Amino acid sequence: MNLNNLKYTQDHEWIRIDGDIAYVGITDFAQGELGDIVYVEIESQNENIDMGGVFGTVEAVKTVSDLFMPLKGEIIEVNDKLESEPELVNNDPYGEGWMVKIKFDDLTQLEELLDLEAYEAITK
Repeated sequence: MNLNNLKYTQDHEWIRIDGDIAYVGITDFAQGELGDIVYVEIESQNENIDMGGVFGTVEAVKTVSDLFMPLKGEIIEVNDKLESEPELVNNDPYGEGWMVKIKFDDLTQLEELLDLEAYEAITK
């Protein structure tokens, strides 16, 4: 996965655009900070959620963290594999560990997200 093709939020979500659909997950930095992920809860399928709105939670051994929408859009699919294999978020955060697919229609929102260089700067 080329991390330069992704956009990032200051809350450590990544987004990969594929036409008018986008994949969303948490970054490798975020999963490393959280530790072993034991549960991912996303009950917002088919909901429209504003940019920055909470779309679910991720539970690690010692903490629970909210998941924030990087773009305003409708959650059209949740990664069902995470129900039985939440560790995919730890093992492959940019691939099999994706969390939701969203449908969005306002590309100008992407301008508010970070590129890889800007994201790496906030994680140091």
